[in-house]
Amino acid sequence: MFSSIIDSTTSVLTIQNVLMCTVVSALLGLLIAVIYRKESDSSKNFFISLVMLPVLVQTVIMMVSGNLGTAVAVAGTFSLVRFRSMQGTAREIVYVFFAMAIGLATGMGYVTFAALIAVMGSIIYLLVSRISFPEDSENEKELRITIAEDLDYTNALDDVLNTYTSKYSLYRVKTVSLGSMYELRYRVTLKDISKEKEMLDEIRIRNGNLTVVSSRYVGNMMSL
Repeated sequence: MFSSIIDSTTSVLTIQNVLMCTVVSALLGLLIAVIYRKESDSSKNFFISLVMLPVLVQTVIMMVSGNLGTAVAVAGTFSLVRFRSMQGTAREIVYVFFAMAIGLATGMGYVTFAALIAVMGSIIYLLVSRISFPEDSENEKELRITIAEDLDYTNALDDVLNTYTSKYSLYRVKTVSLGSMYELRYRVTLKDISKEKEMLDEIRIRNGNLTVVSSRYVGNMMSL
């Protein structure tokens, strides 16, 4: 049903085929970038990346003359560029692979298949993104607390957290300031969001008024 517009029996690419594949890649990249922008917060740079990534991957596929194994190995490097200097959320990673899949399809000449996947993938994303999950509660927070090295971090804040949270877990400990302090990261669920300031004030008293950061918990990320 889906046929390639590129003649697989030869290694010759026509200008018409290249232009058609490139235009389709750019349009489909623009489609998924607009969908992502509509449903999520994204920067201009990431928006442009989603538009350009299918075109770049398609170009790589065409340059290797149909050697898919080599093409995937080379094109895979594109997915790493976005996350070399900054962390990416799971949703961003999915969209990077989504854009790469579009580029792989158009690079092999399957423009109709690429269009179908782009449309169906976007529809599925729009439907799934509207499903509410318990972990999206505003009461779920990430706490980053700095304490002095002489304070036992294993249970130093347990009584405060037991008072203000229904559950909590310490999932990361690291040294900061040349090892003179510890940074603790907790995932907590507040009993009452209106008492968040009271909890932070008590933590500041306990840690000697060192840095305390409370932010929305966004789940596992590429880099912590």
